[in-house]
Amino acid sequence: MKSFLLILALHASISYNLPVNHGTTLEKNLLVAEPYLEKFYGLKMKELPLNKIKGNDPVVEKIEEMQEFFGLEVTGTLDSATLEMMQKPRCGVPDVHDFNVFPRQPTWKKYDLTYRIMNYTPDMTRADVDYAIEKAFKVWSNVTPLTFRRIYMGEADIMISFASGVHGDFYPFDGRHGTLAHAYAPGPGIGGDAHFDEDEGWTADIRGYNLFLVAAHEFGHSLGLDHSRDPQALMYPNYKAVDPSRFRLSQDDVKGIQTLYGGPVNRPSKSPELPSKPTTKPNVCSSSMTFDAITTLRGEIIFFKDRFLMRKQLQNPKVSVDLLSLFWPSLPSGIQAAYEVESKDQVFLFKDSKYWAVSGTNLLTGYPKNIQSLGFPSYVKKMDAAVHNPVTGKTYFFVGNNYWRYDERSQSMDKNYPRQIAKAFLGVGPKVEAAFYYNRHYYFFQGAKQLEYDTFSNRVTQVLNSNSWFGC
Repeated sequence: MKSFLLILALHASISYNLPVNHGTTLEKNLLVAEPYLEKFYGLKMKELPLNKIKGNDPVVEKIEEMQEFFGLEVTGTLDSATLEMMQKPRCGVPDVHDFNVFPRQPTWKKYDLTYRIMNYTPDMTRADVDYAIEKAFKVWSNVTPLTFRRIYMGEADIMISFASGVHGDFYPFDGRHGTLAHAYAPGPGIGGDAHFDEDEGWTADIRGYNLFLVAAHEFGHSLGLDHSRDPQALMYPNYKAVDPSRFRLSQDDVKGIQTLYGGPVNRPSKSPELPSKPTTKPNVCSSSMTFDAITTLRGEIIFFKDRFLMRKQLQNPKVSVDLLSLFWPSLPSGIQAAYEVESKDQVFLFKDSKYWAVSGTNLLTGYPKNIQSLGFPSYVKKMDAAVHNPVTGKTYFFVGNNYWRYDERSQSMDKNYPRQIAKAFLGVGPKVEAAFYYNRHYYFFQGAKQLEYDTFSNRVTQVLNSNSWFGC
């Protein structure tokens, strides 16, 4: 199948002031309009001498076509609204009249797709890049039968890379604030691949260019979608910086992708990203802030509270708040305990008598399992907290006034447990509500406070507010 190249070109916004002299105005306006109409509407400027551009000609026709697409007043002139639209950040795919798909509607002929991240941008941590890419794929897997599995060797269906300038596909990047990324429609070889311009400033938030938002748009193209006329759609041509935690896939996007692949299989037909009831995010800086569970995840700290999770990147003073269902649609709200086994790239999450295992945003097969499978007696019905020590390979489970110790290497509960929390962890007891391990310390949470516990001296070294990690 012939692949169709998609070039995401987001142009830096530039201010435009109309000069008094009309001749000068036309010339300057054309400097903005000509490359735009050539790139996105097929205008052939080389065939039109500048001194013959007047009246009803191909330029006017292309301006009218562009105005019609964006819902502007169709005047055929370069009025202020038209020029403003031309100077907005946008995708480089030519605008078409009919939304949904590319010509001939190329689609993948299978539902289980693979992807591979070939390299990383130095603008973000590897964990942030991994997270943004996984989250971008989740946007589409939530509303289709498609699944996306990461591989680390060999050729994937969707190969993802960061590059500058000439990078081997005859469509070189043009430096900062020009073409941000491009992707190919479904097909063999380079089909489906996505390239991101390394010269741009990639971020995990609304500064610079948000990798999640651009990647989600690009992967829509990798799946066969073209642009939408709906300004609220992810597939709208113009890039719009929004808070990633508030992102919701529009119904226009859902309709387009489900036209190609159908709805999700054995899952609710409604996207979990569109909650039916209003939700109130927790006030992370409240003096009475408490948490249901806490864990690390690929270098971040994840705090769970009711239906929400709070992501803390240690190098970023801010914390993002998202719905739990946005990342793990199959998990229930109200997670009660969680911990990471970094050596396995797995996080275990507990609620009542069941627990789940995830790797990134992917739920591992075979879960949920009953907590008794870990070796707990039948009278243990739920966990209060859990924490894993990567140095010893031991995981501690806190239940009431007691704790159990589990050996991750042998996959078995250690003998002579449970033991009392207060006797083993001096200054911590009697109960622990949430816990995590970081930099040779346990952090035990009790109500609105946390205790920093040194694992070498076996003593409490600090008492802090529960939300001290948020810069409050």
